[in-house]
Amino acid sequence: GRPPATAPSRHPTPGQSASASARPSPSSSGLAGKVVVIDPGHDGGNGSHPTEINRKVAAGGFLKECDTAGASTNSGYPEHVFTWDVANRAATLLRVHGLAVVLTRHNDTGVGPCVDARGRAGGDAHAAAAVSIHADGGPASGTGFHVISPDRAPNGVNAGILTASAHLAAAMRDAYEKATGEHPADYLANNQGIVDRSDLGGLNLSTVPKVFIECANMRNRTDAGHVTDAAWRQRAAEGIAAGILAFLGGPGR
Repeated sequence: GRPPATAPSRHPTPGQSASASARPSPSSSGLAGKVVVIDPGHDGGNGSHPTEINRKVAAGGFLKECDTAGASTNSGYPEHVFTWDVANRAATLLRVHGLAVVLTRHNDTGVGPCVDARGRAGGDAHAAAAVSIHADGGPASGTGFHVISPDRAPNGVNAGILTASAHLAAAMRDAYEKATGEHPADYLANNQGIVDRSDLGGLNLSTVPKVFIECANMRNRTDAGHVTDAAWRQRAAEGIAAGILAFLGGPGR
């Protein structure tokens, strides 16, 4: 769904930060053997199991529903199908660079996992970075993508990842926009393509650098045409993979 229109404070403007690392050299940057967690949002069985997905779980200082069924286009193409496809495409691209990729779910027919498990997945895997893939259900008149970076959780568990996650968010924004041609969401108060949030368990409970990416607005006719197109989904996966590679291969990583 649509995030709060909070203004980010740790992120450079587009083109300012990730450009130096947008073309990583995996062979020379020590990527082989590093772990990346890819979290395909939602799951195919969520919609038919309301009791399971509505139960409350820890979310970083408060309780929140286990998960949701996700958004869909007006024609009925579901977010969970989109995220599963793009996640697997991105995983394939990352594995070419020697990265070990862990997915938070193994098919598109299950229920969950809950947001607390998704949030802990990066730490459990000793990952160098984690990315949760989503597609928004914003206003029908709005188009574009945005990256969600963690703000400090109410219980402070994620305090140690905020700066690194901001770098990951900037790298992801720049690489994704370049790969897809999608512009930062025009229906948010902040149009820089990055929003900081502290209300998402998947970010609040992470102990490794992590971001969400809302790849497009499924409720918009133009963006719906994108997410339902396999060639565009491949470009989305390429942008996500490039953002991760830029972060891992960039200065100081």
